[in-house]
Amino acid sequence: MTQTPPSALTGRPASDEATSEEAAAAETAASPATGTSDATAPDTASDAAQAAAPAPRVPDPVKQLKRVRRKARKAEAAVAELEARIAEAEQRPAYPLARPASMKKRHWGLVISFVALVLAPLLAVMIYLWTFAEDQYASTAGFTVRSQESSGANDLLGGLAQFAGTSSASDSDILYEFIQSQEMVAAVDKAVDLQGHYSALWPRDWAFALWPEASLEDLTWYWQRIVGISFDSGSGLIEVQALAFDAETAQAITKAIVAESQTRINALNEQARADAMRYARADLDEALERLKDARQSLTQFRTRTRIVDPEADIQGRMGVMNNLQQQLAEALIQYDLLRGTVSPADPRLTKAQQHIDVIRDRINIERQTFTSNNTDTGGVGEDYPSLISEFERLTVDREYAEESYRAALTALEVARDDAARQSRYLATYINPTRATEPEYPRRAVLAALAGLFLLLTWSILALIYYSIRDRS
Repeated sequence: MTQTPPSALTGRPASDEATSEEAAAAETAASPATGTSDATAPDTASDAAQAAAPAPRVPDPVKQLKRVRRKARKAEAAVAELEARIAEAEQRPAYPLARPASMKKRHWGLVISFVALVLAPLLAVMIYLWTFAEDQYASTAGFTVRSQESSGANDLLGGLAQFAGTSSASDSDILYEFIQSQEMVAAVDKAVDLQGHYSALWPRDWAFALWPEASLEDLTWYWQRIVGISFDSGSGLIEVQALAFDAETAQAITKAIVAESQTRINALNEQARADAMRYARADLDEALERLKDARQSLTQFRTRTRIVDPEADIQGRMGVMNNLQQQLAEALIQYDLLRGTVSPADPRLTKAQQHIDVIRDRINIERQTFTSNNTDTGGVGEDYPSLISEFERLTVDREYAEESYRAALTALEVARDDAARQSRYLATYINPTRATEPEYPRRAVLAALAGLFLLLTWSILALIYYSIRDRS
């Protein structure tokens, strides 16, 4: 598109327009001077005031004409530049305007996929939940394992018991695993007939019902869906919730769980009692055998040495030695008195000397019996230090065996007393409840979760499609 210059609009050349503009400027410059001369007929007072004021400055027409010419040349240059730009723009290729937006095949495919992958499945889920899904009733029971032996300590410890760890907490752990076991499922199925109840609605409610002729393993898997267990390892509290298609069956399931848990706790008690009694009896039998061996060893020692008590025997021999020493002292005194009153050849002096020699020999023989193995001198065939050491060892063994036997007897009595009472029992703090209205399935929650999952799946697939399309 070409813009028409100003010269073409008037039909005159640019030089003529410039000449007319210069003439107009000259007339404008001359007009002030003429008006001034024509208006000089004032009064006497005004003439005096004008004579006193300075005369106005008249602009030079030549300078104004030059200024106007410069402006005209600049305008001509701007017009020429504009015409050049217009010509250049006309030579460039013209781009067409964008057409209005419209739906294409990929857009229709995205809409169809949204309907097929999100709206249709969500509608099917909602129809199933509100039409075919059967109402379910919930029954709750709560219990814990208590121990008579540790209850006092737990009361003293208070909140610190959960950090210390008690036997009741370990029993609760065992019970928590037992409730989820196949043995519990089989026991409850025998009492309540789980397969008959949960397979009655098959295949109408196939999502929440159990298929017919399910095996015990399948029933154990299905048990995790209908029974929820909440376990607090710190306090040992266990809460069980069972779901069923009628309130009576749900309550019967929780009652069966509580009964089987009580039976298992009693079995643990019986096992603990049997183990305690068995260990106590084993310790008592071992202590009795040790006592018999110690007494038999002491009897063999006395039979071999013919000494009942070496300490008493040596005390008797020490009494003999003391008596001989006393006799030797008296004989020496008698000998000294007799030697001072009679001659050396007196037979009484010789007899006194012989008496002294016999006493000394006997003392030497008695001393030899303490450390000699010779029985000719009246010894027992073994030295007394070894006999005393062996006797003391045998005595210590016998005393230890007797103390062990007494301790084993006491332990057996304590084990018998513990076995006479129930040390562990199941304390139920929430009896099995019976629902008055169905709480499950939670249709709104399930529908919202299904819609969210379907929307996320569709979004991921759409992003994957557009990513592959942009790369290809």
